[in-house]
Amino acid sequence: MAKYRSIVVLTGAGISAESGIPTFRGSDGLWEGHRVEDVATPEAFARDPELVLQFYNMRRAALKTVEPNPAHQALAKLEDAFDGDLLIVTQNVDDLHERAGSKNVLHMHGELKKAWCLGCDGRALWEDDILETSRCPHCAREGRLRPDIVWFGEMPYQMERIDAALSACDLFVSIGTSGNVYPAAGFVALVRHYGRAHTLELNLDPSEGSRLFAETRHGPASKLVPAFVDEVLGG
Repeated sequence: MAKYRSIVVLTGAGISAESGIPTFRGSDGLWEGHRVEDVATPEAFARDPELVLQFYNMRRAALKTVEPNPAHQALAKLEDAFDGDLLIVTQNVDDLHERAGSKNVLHMHGELKKAWCLGCDGRALWEDDILETSRCPHCAREGRLRPDIVWFGEMPYQMERIDAALSACDLFVSIGTSGNVYPAAGFVALVRHYGRAHTLELNLDPSEGSRLFAETRHGPASKLVPAFVDEVLGG
């Protein structure tokens, strides 16, 4: 493990599930009791902004009831001690990586604790509820704020930066991902195409793309990730 100089870590819902945050969809296909089409598309927001805002307000409030788990903490430890480059690309919209101490985190699907103004395109940290009457802190317009979340049909954030990191890394690690949500599900194939990085999956169960990884380890993230970090730092 000591040979690695540039690491990209992709994290998904599985890493936060052990902190008590529900995974994306339940076995009934619903997202915390709602159809995805009703709460996670631009069309849903245009049709019923009150419902969509309330849904994300509840999710934002729920963040106050959970804490980072050993997997988040281990990645923060790795960033602090690793003398190479480390980028965490997360599909999660929670702030558990940051609260654990990680600083180099890219939220490709946005962040619950940010608001986006459709009037001026400004973004702002937002701890409380977003209401239809909320004013943008940049332009002061009312009723133009939405959660800064990438919904279905929208482009994930900073894809050029992610592609550059994937092309340059010599270790790609996927943690707690289902392997069926694109474009993140295609990252391992992209890394294999570049042909310079070892690929490792750490997941509770084999993902949809598990066969594409050179190495797979299955079990709870709270156990697998600290063990992996100790290997990297121990050489």
